[in-house]
Amino acid sequence: MKLLQEKLSQFTLPQELKNAGIYPYHRAICSEQGDEVIINGKKVLMFGSNSYLGLTNDPRVKEAAIEAIKKYGTGCAGSRFLNGSLDIHEQTEKRLAKFVGKEEAVIFSTGFQVNLGVVSCLCGRNDYILQDERDHASIIEGRRLSPANYLKFRHNNMTHLESKLRKCESDKIKLIVVDGVFSMEGDVAPLKEITALAEKYKAAVMVDEAHGIGVFGPNGQGVCWAQGVTKDVDLIMATFSKSFASLGGFIATDKITAEFIRHQARSYIFSASATPAAIGAVNASLDIMEQEPERIQHLWDITRFAIDGFRNMGCEIGNTSTPIIPLYIRDNEKTFCVTRDLFEEGLFVNPVVSPAVPSEDTLIRFSLMATHTQAQVEFALEKIQKVFKKYGIIK
Repeated sequence: MKLLQEKLSQFTLPQELKNAGIYPYHRAICSEQGDEVIINGKKVLMFGSNSYLGLTNDPRVKEAAIEAIKKYGTGCAGSRFLNGSLDIHEQTEKRLAKFVGKEEAVIFSTGFQVNLGVVSCLCGRNDYILQDERDHASIIEGRRLSPANYLKFRHNNMTHLESKLRKCESDKIKLIVVDGVFSMEGDVAPLKEITALAEKYKAAVMVDEAHGIGVFGPNGQGVCWAQGVTKDVDLIMATFSKSFASLGGFIATDKITAEFIRHQARSYIFSASATPAAIGAVNASLDIMEQEPERIQHLWDITRFAIDGFRNMGCEIGNTSTPIIPLYIRDNEKTFCVTRDLFEEGLFVNPVVSPAVPSEDTLIRFSLMATHTQAQVEFALEKIQKVFKKYGIIK
C-alpha cells in the first residue's frame, strides 16, 4: 500500500457509522426533489431541502430549462471569459442586478465558486478580511486563498467586530464578509449595525444571501433589501441552488467592482459556464418570485407555525427566525441515531455535526419549503416529539 492510501485508510468513521446502522449521508433519492421524496422505495417527507420556494418540480421552471437546451444545447464548452458567454447569461445578469438593487451582476457556475473567487481576489497582502466565525465554508475557503490579513469575530457580536476593525490600519482595505442568513443556525445577520460600523471605519461589506433570496423581502429580494441596507452593502452574493431551483450563483455590485471580478476571479475565469438549462430555470424562478408573493407568504406562515410548535414542545432551537430551524442535540452519535429513527418514521432531515458546527452544537437541521402544508408540518412535529422523547432530548 502506498503512503497516501496508508494514511487515508486510517479514516474509518464512515465505515464505523455504516456498521452501526446510523450512517446518514449519500441517501439516494429516486424521485423529484419535492416535499415528498422516494428513497429505497420508501416515501418520506422532505424536511432537509434548500428549495425554499419548492420550485424544483414546477412545470414552468422545467419547461424553461428544456427550452434553453433546445436553443443553446446542453453546455457552453468553455468559460465565460472565452467562448462560454451566451446572451442568456448577460440578460439574466441584468435581471438579477435589478432584482437585488445593484448596478451589475456576474454569474458563476456554482455559489461556492462565487465566494471562492470573489473573496480571494478583492484584497491584497496588506489588506484585511473580517469574517463571522459561522460564515459558510465557501467564504472560509475564499479567505484562505487570499493574501490578506484575516480577522475572525464572534458570531453576530458587533462589539467584537468593532474591536477587530480598530486593529486594522486605516489606509488599508477592510472587507467584512457575513452570511445574511446563517445556513445551520437559521439566524440573521444584523446588517444595519454591520453597515454602520463599516461606514465608521471605512470598510466594505459583502453579504452572502444564499439562504435569504427568495425568502426575505416582498418578492424574495433578500435580507439586505428587507433590512433596508442594499445601498450600504457593497457586494451581494447568492446561489441558484436554493430558491432559484437550479445550479450556479452570482455576485451583484457596482460596475467598477464587477469589471474587476470578471478579470481577476480565478473560479470565474477558469471554470466552464453555467449551463443553458440552469440559466433558463433561474429566469423562470425569478418570474415566479416576482409574480407570486403569496408563495413567500405561505413559507413564512408555516415557518412561524413550526417554530411555535418546536418551542411549545420544549426543543432548543436557538435564535432562528427563518425556515431553517436547528434542533440542538449536542451529541454526535445521538444526532445520527435520531436522523435514522426519524427516517424510519417517514421524515428526511439533515444531521449537522463538526466541522459544520462546533462539536458541542450538533443539531438536526429542519428546513421548510413553500410547498409544505400545515398537515405535513404537524405530522413532522408529532414524529420529532416521539423520537426526541425516546432519546431524552425533551421531557
